[in-house]
Amino acid sequence: MARYKKAYSSRSVSFVIPLVAMMFVGGLYVLASRTAQDGASFILVTVAAGLAVYWVRELYKMSRPEAQKRMPREQEQQKDWVYDLIKNNEGEMVFVAEVPGPEEQINVRLLAGVLKIRGGQNFTRDVQLEGMTTEMGISDYKYRNGVLTIKMQKV
Repeated sequence: MARYKKAYSSRSVSFVIPLVAMMFVGGLYVLASRTAQDGASFILVTVAAGLAVYWVRELYKMSRPEAQKRMPREQEQQKDWVYDLIKNNEGEMVFVAEVPGPEEQINVRLLAGVLKIRGGQNFTRDVQLEGMTTEMGISDYKYRNGVLTIKMQKV
């Protein structure tokens, strides 16, 4: 079941925080210009402006929603990627997985027991195959509707 979580839009937060900070510094400037004629009050206003800039940056960091702090896309894809490896008694193996991209972009290699798969949208995966011998190779390769099927057997 999908849930809707209401969050403040970053647009409203990025507008309100600097506005409040500018009003605070402007109020300090007006007070400093009315009360004293020396330069000390302007130094204090400058220090207050620096502190306001610091706190605005801290408030921006705190107001960012957690949804924006996500894993890089490649790690996220690797986490969700599922494949099947089917072994039979005759030493044959069948590998089945979903791989994005058109057929022209699909590239498969079998090197030293590692199946290297490259597809569209910067998709790359290396799958360590257990029970592989150096005499095995890819005998059949099919790619239909985003599903890759690879048959491996002794060469």
